[in-house]
Amino acid sequence: MGRLLDAIDSPADLKKLAVADLPALCAEIREEIIETCAANGGHLGSSLGAVELNVALHYVFSSPTDKLVWDVGHQAYAHKLLTGRRERFRTIRTEGGLAGFPERHESEHDAFGVGHASTAISAALGMIEAKHLSGQPGKVVAVLGDGAMTGGEAFEGLNQAGYLKRDLVVVLNDNAMSISPNVGAMGEWLSKKFTSRTYNRWRKGVKEFLEKLPKGHEAIDAIRHGIVAAKALVTPGVMFEGLGFHYVGPADGHDVAALVDTFQKLALFGDPVMFHVITHKGKGYHPAESDPATRGHGLSFFDVATGKSVKKPAPKAYTDLFAEALIEEMKANDKVVAITAAMLEGTGLIKCKKAFPERTYDVGIAEQHAVTFAAGLACGGMRPVVAIYSTFLQRAYDQIIHDVALQELPVTFALDRGGLVGADGKTHQGAFDLSYLRCIPNLVVMAPSDEAELRDMLHTSLRQPGPCAFRFPRGAGLGVSVDGPAAVLHIGKGRVVRRGGAKPDLLLVAAGSTLAPALAAAEELARGGLDARVIDPRFVKPLDEALICGEAAAIRRVVTVEENALAGGFGSACLEAFEAHGLVAGGLRVKRLGIPDRFITHAEQPRQRIDAGIDAAAIVAACRALVGEKKARGVA
Repeated sequence: MGRLLDAIDSPADLKKLAVADLPALCAEIREEIIETCAANGGHLGSSLGAVELNVALHYVFSSPTDKLVWDVGHQAYAHKLLTGRRERFRTIRTEGGLAGFPERHESEHDAFGVGHASTAISAALGMIEAKHLSGQPGKVVAVLGDGAMTGGEAFEGLNQAGYLKRDLVVVLNDNAMSISPNVGAMGEWLSKKFTSRTYNRWRKGVKEFLEKLPKGHEAIDAIRHGIVAAKALVTPGVMFEGLGFHYVGPADGHDVAALVDTFQKLALFGDPVMFHVITHKGKGYHPAESDPATRGHGLSFFDVATGKSVKKPAPKAYTDLFAEALIEEMKANDKVVAITAAMLEGTGLIKCKKAFPERTYDVGIAEQHAVTFAAGLACGGMRPVVAIYSTFLQRAYDQIIHDVALQELPVTFALDRGGLVGADGKTHQGAFDLSYLRCIPNLVVMAPSDEAELRDMLHTSLRQPGPCAFRFPRGAGLGVSVDGPAAVLHIGKGRVVRRGGAKPDLLLVAAGSTLAPALAAAEELARGGLDARVIDPRFVKPLDEALICGEAAAIRRVVTVEENALAGGFGSACLEAFEAHGLVAGGLRVKRLGIPDRFITHAEQPRQRIDAGIDAAAIVAACRALVGEKKARGVA
């Protein structure tokens, strides 16, 4: 007998199954997710924990008429399997394959593209309001993990949703990794009672009756307050009731039949409702369930039988090197504190938390708060280091400007995943930080080219009177030694790393992670008869104009390279300096290489760099084109 899953090519096929068949289907989906993540990597734990939730939602609601909006989307692997993408599922997160998150262009069932947290309620409310204004049919359901509730935008959405009182269902998937569950017999009893048809008929009938009586509205309010008070005794729902939602739960998020029954009732509510379900991240896969730190949140390339990584040994990752360097600084100075936003493991700060629990803070998915919290610490004489992925720090842009830079507070920003990130794709590329940071007054911006410079830049930042930022790439370092004491770098000073001959044919200025391919390109050019001088600028702001402009004026041909958006990035900074020094008007020839004006889709990092035109081969081609074909061929 074949798998149930193999007969499902759309949510309509799912609805043909009996409810009694759904547990077997869930088991098949789990097996498919585990085997795919073992080969491709991905968000294993979150997707395993939400299998029954995905199945029940698609069994009851009718996508795409009904809109299912996922928060972050790492819970949505089963959603992809159930919505016509089963045959392509094993291509997920690979070049040309399915994205790791919902994307609107990929399927009509992906109602909203997501990769960052806490957006689902706001988006879903906009969709239900659009249906209300245009008379379109269909329900809207927002599904978010409990971690998303640490983000302020989720509460902003809840606040307006409760005010508008539209027919919105919000599912809070509580996997016990953030919100503490409050599950017991009374809570289960209330969950059943408050979703039953009898209760809802009673609720509606009593309300209609009382509205006809003098002071009936006062009686309605009194009854409502009584129900809320009763729930507050045994459930965590009083907060949501206060925001204008009917609270239902907590419920077992792995009882698929009970979920189907509850969703069928909630579909008839007509008012904003918060359905709180308890799930287990990594459910059904022992290696994930037994991982106390992340429940297998992002196991990558592992053996299915053991859950152990099968990745080949590589030099230590930049993230680990950063964490070790930060621990050194925390040991040397008790004023240094570490802050992250729900990314203790992702940024390496879990090591700092173990070494210095009182000086390491995880503020939840609240990047804005993280930055202003750091500003407050700096006002109190501390030296905060804010470690956040480049793509997530975008969410706190106003706080960087208003709360830190404007007041010249000594906050250090350590931007992990600066540049192209690989399989996580469009939503996670750290493509914009050099552009969005270098235009901020009072802020020093750095880009290390190897492990040693990363350590030195952290050390330097913690000795400056104002704010500093440095970004480093995802993945392994170059294997450069970090022995010996860290150095304090001269602010705004770069270095020549390849001098070449007395009269080089061109100048290569490569920021951060692009220095290594630029040096490789210079060696390839030399074999073809072209001589390149190579500069490591170290500082994107302030730029070493004396060095870069001086060399450019003498050599007359310049190629800049960066793993950042071309618009407003490092190359733009160089062009501005060249213009200010009169070099552009004097005929200086410049070619800028960087991430083009489009979002780079998911693939392996080396392939993405080829696609963006910033790999060694692309640098060689750009240099030859700039110098001219005759010279490139060695013709006099």
